[in-house]
Formats: sequence, structure tokens, C-alpha cells
Amino acid sequence: MAGLGVALRVFELLDDGIAVGALVSDGAIVEAGARLASVDGPARSILAAERLALNLLGQLSGVATATRALVDRVDGTKARILDTRKTVPLLRSLQKQAVVAGGGENHRMGLYDQVLIKDNHAEAVGSAAEAVRRARAFVSDHYEGEEILVEVEIDELADLESVIEAGADVVMLDNMSPQLMREAVHLANGRVVLEASGGITLDTVRAVAESGVHQISVGWITHSAPALDVALDFEG
Repeated sequence: MAGLGVALRVFELLDDGIAVGALVSDGAIVEAGARLASVDGPARSILAAERLALNLLGQLSGVATATRALVDRVDGTKARILDTRKTVPLLRSLQKQAVVAGGGENHRMGLYDQVLIKDNHAEAVGSAAEAVRRARAFVSDHYEGEEILVEVEIDELADLESVIEAGADVVMLDNMSPQLMREAVHLANGRVVLEASGGITLDTVRAVAESGVHQISVGWITHSAPALDVALDFEG
């Protein structure tokens, strides 16, 4: 479950004559048919708020459920499941809370709290290593005393050593096979945090985690997670 408090708040904002009560908490695992909350008040107001409340609850619980499925698959490894910025517009904060409710962790919230160098950035300045050097220098000059991580995406092992030497804190291994990831883990030898990303599914996440990477970022848990089927039923 995730987002129940937000869903119930919809009813309260629409009509302060509605009383609500949560019966489960975020992060709880519930069975089909479980009662999640009570809503008491004028029928007109309840029905006016119903769809928005259920849309939020279903979407956010779907995110939490998808996250939990991945977290369960990597149990026993050191890999952590992270989200990305591939979120539904206007719902980023709520979706990231839902990821945490599902046992995952949040990547950066936006462009302001961590540097992430992608292929276009590297292409713009000539190489991934050069982009890391420039980012490292900029962070040192403008964010003294703040911990701003510099992460860089690579899709070839040949670039790993150069970005480590340039000062990367995190290296994202983009669309690499588990075998290549294992080689990257060996070559890095603990000098940087290694992140796997790109095409991670429930079927492949275990093999990725067993390669030895530290974290696995997955976009579909926010942009494409199936919504949980929830309903509001009146009682006489």
C-alpha cells in the first residue's frame, strides 16, 4: 500500500464534513478484498471525490507493489532498488514516497541535487571523462561544503577507468549484460559505486544484482507500473 493518506485527504479537502479513517499504513501488504479505510459523510461529496482518491491510491500502490516485487527478487544480495526521474508529471514527490513504501530508495529528485552525466552531455564535450572533470570542478567551485554526487553513464567497459580517474562518485552501467557488469565490478575494485540501469525486468533483476553492482535503477516502477485495483463501496 502507498498513498492512502493522500487519497483520504482528497475527501477532507472537498468537504470538511467527511470523516475518514485509515485501517492500514503505507508499506503494508494486503490481501485481495481487504478493507483499507472508512469514509463517512454526505453521499454527494463522497462521490465527487471518489475517482480522484481512487486514482491516486491505485497508482501509488501500484508503484509500491512493483517496487516490492523487485526488492524481493534481489533479497540476499547487496543491490538496492532505486527509482529514476521517469515519473508521471506532477506526481514525482508522491511516486517517490511510494517507492520508499515498497522498500526501494530514491535516486535524485531533479537536476538540482545530483549531477548525472548522460550520453548527450559526454558527446557535447568530447568524452564522458571530460564531462566528469568539468562537473567535478563546477561542484567544487559552487557547492563547497555540500555533498553533490557526480554520476556518469557509460555503455562500454573501456570508459570505466577514465571516468573513475576523472573523479566520478557513481558510474551507471547502461544496458550492459550481467557478465560485463561482473567485469566492471572487478575492474572498479570498490573505488566507485556501480549502478545498473536499462531494461531491468523482474526476470533479469536477480542476475543483475548477483553481478555485484551496488544499486539498480528502474524507470518502469514509476512510469509504467500497473495500478492496484481499488474500489469504494457504500454500506447501508
